[in-house]
Amino acid sequence: MEGRNENLAGRHVLVTGAGTGIGAAVATRLAAEGARLSLLARDKGRLEEVAQELKTPEAGAHFVASCDVREADAVAASVAAAAAECGPLYACVANAGLGGPNGPGDEGGDRWGDLVDTNLTGTYHTLTAARAHLEPAGPRHLVVISSILARIGVPGYSGYCASKAGLLGLVRSMAAELAPEEIQVNALCPGWVNTSMATEGIEGMAQAMGISFDEARALAMSEVPMGRMSEPKDVAGFVNWLISADARGVTGQALDMNGGAFMS
Repeated sequence: MEGRNENLAGRHVLVTGAGTGIGAAVATRLAAEGARLSLLARDKGRLEEVAQELKTPEAGAHFVASCDVREADAVAASVAAAAAECGPLYACVANAGLGGPNGPGDEGGDRWGDLVDTNLTGTYHTLTAARAHLEPAGPRHLVVISSILARIGVPGYSGYCASKAGLLGLVRSMAAELAPEEIQVNALCPGWVNTSMATEGIEGMAQAMGISFDEARALAMSEVPMGRMSEPKDVAGFVNWLISADARGVTGQALDMNGGAFMS
């Protein structure tokens, strides 16, 4: 998936949750392919750092905006501002998300609402706003970053599992609705990815089981046939392929990248 994506030169792609991890890696890869990026996240300072590292002289300056995807009006305004500055969108990568466990014993109350509002409803707000500013014709793309936990259950992670599984229903519905307009809508379901969210998850495992971080990491990897975490750049390469001409006709799919931890 490292071939040049000729579709992207000078075209506008929106990425949410672009300040860290998978989102930052996606921005970096697509910028290297020649895209002009609009980067959204709550931490504008971090977005500006990411934007400064991107090199796309042929595409022009990148757009950044602070935005909480839970707020529909704020998302709509940010996407409209991005389109006004950078032109209509060729693709949107809805990556912004919240991780971690939840339950009635959570300090300050069950985190269910925050998880579902961010991961599921926030993604809906993002896709709805992006749809209104897509290029007028030709293949265009809406990509959602879901999770292996849309496929399997994990004790204590009901909010995360449910919200990520809900994304797959959202993708299928929107794919069917938008297919006549040549808009492809797909989800990626990564397993363990080497990000701060994964580190926090393993730290939580270690604490709960009374073992070291390294022991918890080894235990987690023992459930992965390939025995390794993906890197954020691996997911970015998958996104790059999915919005290329090579993926024409792929829509309504939940595509897995998990080292064999879940096999469909």
